[in-house]
Amino acid sequence: MTDLSAPTTAADPIAQYRIGREPYYRPVGQEIELYEAAYAARLPMMLKGPTGCGKTRFIEYMAWKLGKPLVTLACNEDMTASDLVGRYLLDAQGTRWQDGPLTLAARYGAICYLDEVVEARQDTAVVIHPLTDARRCLPLEKKNELVEAHPDFQLVISYNPGYQSILKDLKQSTKQRFGALDFHYPEARIEAEIVGHESGVSPDIAAKLVSVGEKTRHLKGHGLEEGASTRMLIHAGHLIARGIDPIAACRVTLVRPITDDADMRDALDAVVTAFF
Repeated sequence: MTDLSAPTTAADPIAQYRIGREPYYRPVGQEIELYEAAYAARLPMMLKGPTGCGKTRFIEYMAWKLGKPLVTLACNEDMTASDLVGRYLLDAQGTRWQDGPLTLAARYGAICYLDEVVEARQDTAVVIHPLTDARRCLPLEKKNELVEAHPDFQLVISYNPGYQSILKDLKQSTKQRFGALDFHYPEARIEAEIVGHESGVSPDIAAKLVSVGEKTRHLKGHGLEEGASTRMLIHAGHLIARGIDPIAACRVTLVRPITDDADMRDALDAVVTAFF
């Protein structure tokens, strides 16, 4: 949802991170009001919930609603502190410093969203600590600079508690620096509304897709690591809206991606056939 057509200029170094049009988001509780209050207090926030349930769309919508740029970084196990804060680069003119996404957001007043933050190495996560307490600063040790966070800056992280293990989880010293919002898959009526809006299928088809999704979620821990997400239901809807047979669309987007077990595939195929 970032407006990538917007040029980056000296006057607005984070122009490309401004969201040009309203992202669709269907609230399911008080999450909008709670987040607005958290942003007003510049409270760092943690979005917790299963994959594909709307965490990223929510933060995109809130950035648009608040009129703030959104700098997003998808974390991974190879991510280093330099990937967050920046590094020196060598080009034809010599050595120059390039801000990382976290530094860019802190320096110019964007919301910085670290998606699936536990995927990053724990020593990397420590880098964010000075930005999440009263100091609100970011030390750039390689550059010998202390970046004072812009008044508009806020740090937001997300993760899926269901995937974490003892060896791969946020430390308490990190967790307790954040407020937290829990996200879950919406109730069937609301989820069908979302699927229909995002994919363009009829309310009847959307309701059937949601029913299939609920059946797969009941199998979590009983042959499936994770059930079908709202995102996956939307993918199925996109194919159906383009004329693909619903059963074939569900096999491609809901069944085959979540299991390689032949018996489980047969069971899920039977669920899909029962609804379509």
